[in-house]
Amino acid sequence: MNTLAAVAQILVAAAFASIPLLRHRFGAAARTAAVAELQRQGVRPAVLEENKLRFDASGHEWWAPGGFAAAMVAAAVLNLAGSSWGTTLTWVFSSIALLANIAILQSQLGAVKSVRAAFRRKGDPELLRVDVPAFLKAAEGAFPAWTRVLQNVRHTVVFAGSALALTAAALV
Repeated sequence: MNTLAAVAQILVAAAFASIPLLRHRFGAAARTAAVAELQRQGVRPAVLEENKLRFDASGHEWWAPGGFAAAMVAAAVLNLAGSSWGTTLTWVFSSIALLANIAILQSQLGAVKSVRAAFRRKGDPELLRVDVPAFLKAAEGAFPAWTRVLQNVRHTVVFAGSALALTAAALV
């Protein structure tokens, strides 16, 4: 059962690692598309930098998914080594991964609402003028279509892999 949990955890780690890798690869194109959309709307593109709005894999866009991936790999290694810590960490990390993925999915499904709220919190009157759905559509359109398929695969892998790891841990 430890091997099954470890394989599931490695797949979950790869799913989380895909997030910053894609943002690193296509973030500049997303920023360019978002800037063009802001210009079309008559909003100064500099408002992005002034408010520290980024599309690359910096900050929490790297450390959060990278941290989840590292935690899952650590638990997988301990499971493969037959350590009792592997089971303990599986319970902790796989549960957190499930909850984090629910939050990520909710954030993606409510992106327009959450970006509008973030823009209101910033208090920048120029951000309040942004047509958020068009802005997000432009940025998202800079990513290849296959990345949306990968996003769905990633969610499936995280949910199923975490559930499988927890089930395997329960049977140890």
